[in-house]
Amino acid sequence: MIFDRLKRFSIVLEGAERDGPAAFSPGQAVSGRVVLELAAAARLGALRLRAMGAARVHWTESRSAGSSTAYTQSYSDQVEFLSHRDTLMAPPDNGEATVLQAGRHEFPFTFQLPETLATSFEGKHGSVRYWVKAKLHRPWSTVKKAKKEFTVIEPIDINTPALLAPQAGAKEKLARAWYCNRGQVSVTAKIDRKGYTPGEVIPIFAEIDNCTSRAVVPKAAIIQTQTFIARGTKKQKKSVVTSITGDPIPAGKREVWHGRALKIPPVGPSILQCRIIQVEYSLKVCVDIPGTSKLLLELPLVIGTIPLHPFGSRTSSVSSQYSVNLEWLSTIPEQLEAPPEYSAVVSSPEAEQSLAPPCRSELGDILEGPFFAYIQEFRFRPPPLYSEVDPNPASGNIRPRCMTC
Repeated sequence: MIFDRLKRFSIVLEGAERDGPAAFSPGQAVSGRVVLELAAAARLGALRLRAMGAARVHWTESRSAGSSTAYTQSYSDQVEFLSHRDTLMAPPDNGEATVLQAGRHEFPFTFQLPETLATSFEGKHGSVRYWVKAKLHRPWSTVKKAKKEFTVIEPIDINTPALLAPQAGAKEKLARAWYCNRGQVSVTAKIDRKGYTPGEVIPIFAEIDNCTSRAVVPKAAIIQTQTFIARGTKKQKKSVVTSITGDPIPAGKREVWHGRALKIPPVGPSILQCRIIQVEYSLKVCVDIPGTSKLLLELPLVIGTIPLHPFGSRTSSVSSQYSVNLEWLSTIPEQLEAPPEYSAVVSSPEAEQSLAPPCRSELGDILEGPFFAYIQEFRFRPPPLYSEVDPNPASGNIRPRCMTC
């Protein structure tokens, strides 16, 4: 029997870890091989491969049609992202089986992922999964199957104007108990941007005014909202990813958060482009008010996969542009030249003209640089010969000034 001869039938994907699936991005090529190990020679049929990827949702809701009648309504839908088929070993044209000798046999394969794919996801009412399945057909026997799942991560770059825009909001609530007005609670919060990646810290800037007669407690949390859509109906599941709690604010006092840190744990990225499954995040700043409902302020978040570019890389790229234009400064000697002899100093009119700065046409491309620096060699005319006769005597018609006036 082939069950005694078949020692191994599996799929190996390139880049896969031992304990986890391989990860790919949309548009990449997926490569791997189907491994077949036989303990003895065996007659085999076709070996076919299929790659699949789809999003599926399913849930049920119980509905009542009367006092004694109840029924269950089912909702389900599916979206296919990937479908690829390939034949790795075809049977001979005469219809007979192919004989493989004992040992290890490998059948490589490669296929291209579409440019648009949703990120792999596992939720309570739906999932987004990708896998490769191999089927080995054998004469007079059942089909042997092997399956290997892989992960797809849709890149979300947070370095976009929409995700770099600050998010802010304000809300207020009038606290009441037994139809009595106990005062007002207001909250104002702001974060520096909308897009973040797991592992980053969100600095929260907030002001909480407690004008009630009792202490209130401020809190902040990251909420994940999973939305499943089928037949025009939505099913949502919300969960708290992480949270922090501030100190109680006494009555009539104000609390200010100067960048209160909230770290994002390892979570899956946002899923925004799938028709039946959406994964969204938000930052909620709430205030627990005794005796009444919470005051809640929500700011939208997007969890991406491409982190924020460091500011230093942008400044270095700008400075590198100017460094190219400053190559002409390398011609200036590092060591200063010795001063000329006194007799070599020229004071003729022709030399004075040579001391003038060069015109723009003579400088060429130097003026096209980021700034213009002109280094001039200064030459001073020699002092006049010594003489006891004043070369500029005073005029005789000038009245001498009286020193006593």
